[in-house]
Amino acid sequence: MNSTRSNKQRPILAEYLQRTPGSAALAQRARTVLPDGVSTDTRLFEPYGIYVERAEGVKKWDVDGNEYLDFFGGHGALMLGHSHPRVVAAVNDAFAKGIQFGANHPLEVSWAQEIQKHFHSAERVRFAGSGTEATLLAIRIARAFSGRKKILRVISHYHGWHDFAASGYSDQFDGSPAPGVLPEIAANTLLVRPGDTVTLQHLLRQHSNELSAILLEPLGSHFGYTPTADEFIVQAFEEARRNRVLVIFDEVVSGFRVGLGGMQGFVGLTPDLTCLAKVAAGGMPGGAVVGSAEVMSVLSKIDANGRPNPRKILHQGTFTGNPVTAAAALATIREIAENNLCTHASSLGAAVRDSLNELFRRRKIGWLAFGRFSAFHVLPCSGTHAPDPAALTFDDYLVRPNAQLQKLRMALNLEGVDIGTRGTAFLSGVHVNADVNILILAFDRALDRLARESPAGYEV
Repeated sequence: MNSTRSNKQRPILAEYLQRTPGSAALAQRARTVLPDGVSTDTRLFEPYGIYVERAEGVKKWDVDGNEYLDFFGGHGALMLGHSHPRVVAAVNDAFAKGIQFGANHPLEVSWAQEIQKHFHSAERVRFAGSGTEATLLAIRIARAFSGRKKILRVISHYHGWHDFAASGYSDQFDGSPAPGVLPEIAANTLLVRPGDTVTLQHLLRQHSNELSAILLEPLGSHFGYTPTADEFIVQAFEEARRNRVLVIFDEVVSGFRVGLGGMQGFVGLTPDLTCLAKVAAGGMPGGAVVGSAEVMSVLSKIDANGRPNPRKILHQGTFTGNPVTAAAALATIREIAENNLCTHASSLGAAVRDSLNELFRRRKIGWLAFGRFSAFHVLPCSGTHAPDPAALTFDDYLVRPNAQLQKLRMALNLEGVDIGTRGTAFLSGVHVNADVNILILAFDRALDRLARESPAGYEV
């Protein structure tokens, strides 16, 4: 196929290449030093993703000077958008005093108390370096407290990239070990499909004496990218309680985004342990495990009887609870609380989902915008009518047309909007109705581009 015909069939790619030469050059350099040219798999994009030079509010600019209205928000971490003045002032003040002291400091106490104020399950707080570190620590706490080895996880729920969370996330649904993970680690992880309450009950009852905890993303993988019904979460919680199995909620994304008390506050449950990061860390590197004083006692060197604690687990970290992250977190949480920003962002999220679905109906394409609270996810489907969400199965959500979604993101980039490569996006507390209108117009124009690409441009 000659290049002229190729460009004719792929005008989106041709224009993208023309508009982003600076990103192309950086991508070429990156491939010589970074595997696949990226620092995280979530930034894989063909032929390359944009390289952002600066960001402010709800906008960001790439190295070629192209402006984008941002609906990805740092993987959902930025409830206040980029470089919020209150956060910048707090971080600058903390940074001027020291990045980390190798000692305790006042801000870590204030940060822990701020979390405790909103999360009723947080009788004790221990900070970590990231969401991945938080889930790893929570699993270790559960094992040390219970004296049991196994954990129960829900297929597709994301808990970071460590060994205890790798299998069963995007592959190895049969329980086999992911590459690099020891077979004995995978063997101590039990997996259940979201919504499968029969298997859930069976596993919890059959392995109650072996299970240290059940680990759940209470909205489903990646804030509902593969949805999990509240009823399933409640049933999992209650069944775990009946079988004396600890419950860990992974609220790395949902904490301070669903609401000030996270998803657990919304459904009225009190897990034994909760993992936080992203918004809870002010959009900065950081995380936390919070939970009951009894379960968190395995972090203490002295037990309840005043003797050396035989279950004491090791947990360290050079930048754990550092003052710069603590300052950003305090500023962020307080700004969200004072201005009811979770409700605002959720309202905008609902408006986007409604508007996108109306756009898909008007264009007679079988696409679906779904999600809850401040997120929206796009599911391209065949036909002229969107499917009934109630009729969709886990597999329908899991198996997505990734090439189509990548092309959609590229087309949106050309229209001055950025979302996630998998068709997922977040509204923030500083987006406004005008931003929603721009987003819908950009989608309409992006779909025009896809339609011109070929006779069935947006068919799956």
